[in-house]
Amino acid sequence: MAWEITTDLERFAAAADGFLRSAPVRHTIFLTLIDNLRVRGPHAYGPADPLFGWWTTPSGATGGVLLQTPPHPVLFSSLPAEAVPAAAVALADREVSAVNMAAADIAAFAGSRPYAVGMRTRLFRLAALTPPDPAPSGFARPATVADRDLLIAWVADFATFIGEPRDDVAEVVDDHLSYSGITLWIDGGEPVAMAIRSRPQAGMSRILRVWTPPESRRRGYAGAVTTAATRAALDDGVSEVVLYTDLANPTSNALYQRLGYRPVEDRTMVRFG
Repeated sequence: MAWEITTDLERFAAAADGFLRSAPVRHTIFLTLIDNLRVRGPHAYGPADPLFGWWTTPSGATGGVLLQTPPHPVLFSSLPAEAVPAAAVALADREVSAVNMAAADIAAFAGSRPYAVGMRTRLFRLAALTPPDPAPSGFARPATVADRDLLIAWVADFATFIGEPRDDVAEVVDDHLSYSGITLWIDGGEPVAMAIRSRPQAGMSRILRVWTPPESRRRGYAGAVTTAATRAALDDGVSEVVLYTDLANPTSNALYQRLGYRPVEDRTMVRFG
């Protein structure tokens, strides 16, 4: 039983693929990160090389994984109990300032190190889509290149709103447009909300960003555009549609449950030092 750490994406993918695809809902972020790194290159998230790792069980199978796209926290899958403190040892020679992992694993990973709890998130999967009733006025349509300037502004606003401003917004928008991954809600002839979904991976797609500008809120547009993006994902042929919410935002958590999404697991981000 041991951790293998590498910066080689394809070596990691070869070792982790079966494990990740065995539970694509729980491993949604890993699957989409691998896809994005392949499409946009190893420095899609920053100038430092990504880091990958997998835990090998006594039978030789992969029993857990980790992935980091600096400067973001190290992301862990669910892990066997013995793999959690072993991960801290395997990463001891690297500067790990933050991790994102199952809440129950944090104490064993941290050991005696003090840490501060950051964002707590909840993974939801679609059970049965329940459109909002009554629906707001307007209709959904796929975004096109003609919407690019607006989308760049909205994605930048979304990133600032969640406290993660980024300088690659145009590249992010272009990538999503390349597979028709952005849905707009139109009312009065103008876009009033958007929802972005990931490329299908292992029969799964994730709703990534839902944004309604402040001046258009409280009119039901977020629920309507999320419903439309969910239908678009199902039309892509996936069997699972998932999304994450910030547990500190009761409005979004309640909205997605009204639309038919159900809780799967909770995760917590913590910072050290």
